[in-house]
Amino acid sequence: MVVAMGTSLEERFGVEKPVVAMAHLPPLPGTPLYDEVGGANAIVESVARDVEVLTQSGFDAVLFCNEGDRPYQLKATFEGVAMMARVVAEVAPRDRPFGVDYLWDAEAALAVAAVSGASFIREVATGAYESDMGLWSPDAGRLLRYRRELNARDVAVFMNITPEFASSLGSREIATTARSVRVSSLADAILVSGPMAGAEPSVEAVREAKRGCGDETPVFANTGVKSTNVRDFLTVADGAIVGSDLKVDGGTWNPVDPDRAARFMTEVRAARAA
Repeated sequence: MVVAMGTSLEERFGVEKPVVAMAHLPPLPGTPLYDEVGGANAIVESVARDVEVLTQSGFDAVLFCNEGDRPYQLKATFEGVAMMARVVAEVAPRDRPFGVDYLWDAEAALAVAAVSGASFIREVATGAYESDMGLWSPDAGRLLRYRRELNARDVAVFMNITPEFASSLGSREIATTARSVRVSSLADAILVSGPMAGAEPSVEAVREAKRGCGDETPVFANTGVKSTNVRDFLTVADGAIVGSDLKVDGGTWNPVDPDRAARFMTEVRAARAA
C-alpha cells in the first residue's frame, strides 16, 4: 500500500493520529542468538503470528524490525537483508500500510521497502552519536539520493532524532534539531525516542519536537508508548509507534499478547474520541 510522498498522515494511514505496531523479527541468520534448529521458517512463522494478532486488533500499520539481532551493527549483512525481505514479502498485511526498520542500516531498510511495497521506513538518518555500536554518523544525503536511484520516492522516511542506545554528540535542543532535520534533511516524519527499546521519552520532549516542526512535519512518540500513557502522548504527538507494551509480560522480545494489544487499542480509540 504505497502512497505519494508529501501526503498527509490521514491520507497515508487512513486515520488521524495513527498508531503503528511493531512486528519484531527473531534473531536473523548469522547473528549470535539465531535459532539454527528452527531456521528461517521459524522466523517467518513467528512474525506471521504476531502480524495476525496486530491486524485483528486494529492497528493502523505494522512496522517490521530486526529487533532480535543483538548486539546490533551499523551495517547490514547480505543474509540479514535477504531474510528481512523474505519475511516482509510473505507476511506483510495488504489491507493497511506497513514499514521496514533495519537496525541500524537505513539503506538496507530502504532496499527492502522498495521491493516489498512498504510505504515507509523508520531509521536514524541524521546527526552524530556515541552509541553501543561505537561512533555513529548516518548520512541522510546519501539515503535520500539512494531513494531517488531506486525510484522509491513514495517510500516515506521517518527519521528518529533521539535514537535509543545512543547519545547525541552536541548540545542542540530537541526543538532546534527537529526543525533542522525537517528543513535540511527533508524528513517525512520526526520520531522522538527514550534511551532504549521500551523506554518512554518525556511528553515534554515530544512537545519540544512538535514546537520545532509546527504543522509542517508530523511528530511521533517512538518508544515506550503504553496503554497507560498513550492518551497523554496522543494529546501532543501526531502518532505513535508501539512495540514492547504489546508483548507477553511487556518484554520486547516476547510474542505479541492479544489481550495487551486489544487493551492498547481500546485506549487509542478513547484518545481519538476525546
